[in-house]
Amino acid sequence: MTHVWFRFYGELNDFVRPDRRARRFVHVLRGPASVKDTIEAQGVPHPEVDLIVVNGQAVDFGYLLRDGDRVAVYPPFRSLDLGDVGRVGEPPPEPLRFVLDVHLQKLASLLRLAGFDAEVREDDADIARAGGRDRRVVLTRDLELLKRNEVRWGYWVRTTDPARQFLELVRRYDLAPAARPFTRCLCCNDPLRPAAKEDVIDRLPPRARAEFDEFHTCDSCGRVYWRGSHYQRLRRFLDQALRREGPPLRSSGARRSTSSG
Repeated sequence: MTHVWFRFYGELNDFVRPDRRARRFVHVLRGPASVKDTIEAQGVPHPEVDLIVVNGQAVDFGYLLRDGDRVAVYPPFRSLDLGDVGRVGEPPPEPLRFVLDVHLQKLASLLRLAGFDAEVREDDADIARAGGRDRRVVLTRDLELLKRNEVRWGYWVRTTDPARQFLELVRRYDLAPAARPFTRCLCCNDPLRPAAKEDVIDRLPPRARAEFDEFHTCDSCGRVYWRGSHYQRLRRFLDQALRREGPPLRSSGARRSTSSG
């Protein structure tokens, strides 16, 4: 048998057993295994890993573990420039785009509200393919989905409240510089275009006809948008979230689940 010492750092401790969090522990292998497979066997999906250090040297996911190896596994670094040290993680491609599982539809709407391309799909295999093929970040609360090999960029959403989920992503991906609020359809995910009042007047309720002159429309579903009574509330929410204002987001010890509303 092969005995390997592991330690997980930072938010990766959300995934491991409570008795193994923030401490070194030994894991016994009964046959040859890559460091990627062994990390995921501890519950940690590979898109959440940024750096793997074995016996003081950075390695890739394909490294085959040996008896006595000491493995340190790190999440993405936000404030430290590691340079070229063999990181297994990489920044998501720009422009930043997302694909979410169907249980995160409310979060998808908030991302669209901020102007981000956020697709929602039902089938896990389809989500994983879209992440790889379309170069999208996979967002889910299903850990097994993130472990699929096709998933290159992904994030396990820790909280269950959509507003707090959105704040998580603002902090994780520094969304503020790329945000373009109120430019995307909340239902179809397509970009909105300006529309003359006379072109949409037959689709407006009486109050909107009387009080507003600036409109945008979605060519896919035909919905018309204007700055109604809800606009200021949504504007305040986005301004606060994009400034990263909100309650502290605890990650250590977050509860796992397979879905969220």
